[in-house]
Amino acid sequence: MSLLVLQITIKQWDKSQRSDAHAQLRSAAPTQHAITFPPAFYVFDQHCVIDQHGGHLQADRVKYSKQEHIIHFDRYLINLDTQQLAYHDPNTDQPPQMIGSINNQWLQSHYQCRYSVYESDLFYWLYEDVTLNALYSTNGLDEQVFLKQTQLVTILN
Repeated sequence: MSLLVLQITIKQWDKSQRSDAHAQLRSAAPTQHAITFPPAFYVFDQHCVIDQHGGHLQADRVKYSKQEHIIHFDRYLINLDTQQLAYHDPNTDQPPQMIGSINNQWLQSHYQCRYSVYESDLFYWLYEDVTLNALYSTNGLDEQVFLKQTQLVTILN
C-alpha cells in the first residue's frame, strides 16, 4: 500500500525569546521523531499520515488540502503523480521551488519565517523555525523511518 508520510516540527517563539540561550534550546530540540498515533493521524482516505510536533501557540497552525493530484501542506506542494515535493512561499509571486523526489526516500526541508499575531488586544511578532520530513512509501508505514534512514536536506529562507 502506498502512503504519503508528512512529519512537521514547528518551533515557535516571540520577541522575548530571541536570546542565545533560547536559540540553543531551540536548536537542541529534535526535528525527527518516531510516528505515534495519536498525535499522528490519517487523512485523504487513509493514504496520508500527518504527524505534527510543536506549533502549539497558534491553534490550527498547519493547513492542508487536496486538489486532484496535488496536496497542499503548510507551504509545501506534493504531486501525487510524480511524488515530487515543492516549496511555495505564499507571501511572494515566485513560482514553487522544486525540492526533489520523495518516492521511497525521504526529504527534509526547512524554512524560517515570522508573522504578526493579534491576541488579547495586542499585536506581536511570532517567529517560526519549520522542518518538514516527507516520504512517499510504497512499503506502508514504518514508525521509525525518520529516525533510522538518512535523508536529503534542503534549507529555504
